[in-house]
Amino acid sequence: MTSDSKSAKEFLESYEPGDYPSIALTADLVVFAVSAGTLNVALVRRGGHPFKGALALPGGFVGPEESAEQAAKRELAEETGLDLGSLPVHIEQLATYTSPERDPRMRVVSVAHLVLLETDGTVLPAIAAGSDAAGAAWHPVHHILRSNDLAFDHLKILQDGLGRLAGKMEYTTLAARLLPDEFTLTQLRTVYDAVWDTTLPAGNFTRKMMPHLKDTGRKARAATGGAPAALFAATDRHIHPPLAKPTTHLTR
Repeated sequence: MTSDSKSAKEFLESYEPGDYPSIALTADLVVFAVSAGTLNVALVRRGGHPFKGALALPGGFVGPEESAEQAAKRELAEETGLDLGSLPVHIEQLATYTSPERDPRMRVVSVAHLVLLETDGTVLPAIAAGSDAAGAAWHPVHHILRSNDLAFDHLKILQDGLGRLAGKMEYTTLAARLLPDEFTLTQLRTVYDAVWDTTLPAGNFTRKMMPHLKDTGRKARAATGGAPAALFAATDRHIHPPLAKPTTHLTR
């Protein structure tokens, strides 16, 4: 054993973690899905203190043998029944929240994750409360943001999640992760309208998006009396020039 390794071993043997402030780690999730032209977020009703009865993002404490992402997936399944291992989903780490005042119980740091669930634009995945949640349901995102009423700092996390999604949609095809692998241009534009809370002109949207989509050669099943619409798939190409999110939205 070298002197360096011996000194490192001695250091670890004498190290006292209790000499330092205890900080807990949680994982929270911003889970988005689109239905009927509305962007929705999965929220739980807290069953216990603090913030008992308040709406909150699903999430909870990270176990000693878990990563933050593993804890996020476990907590989401426990609190809402949504199993990210069996659903078509996109998940990415959003941000870390470290304000000393964010939790009244103790110093708690949260690693938040952004989750996009695939839907056909009409039916939301079923969710149901479990474990310590008194309730679980989908809520319109823009309504929740205007109500300004979530537990902890979850309103800020929700705002950041929406900002991440809305911003990336300007220059990537991330919006397609809220749709099946094959979709119509109308379905894709509906996602943009729902996330950006606006109404985009159909012709301009089609012209800008077409170079970044792959025509599958297939058609969607036609509505009664309507012509079948072409089905597209997203590419990994960046949108250039980017789509510009409207600074003011039209009345929907």
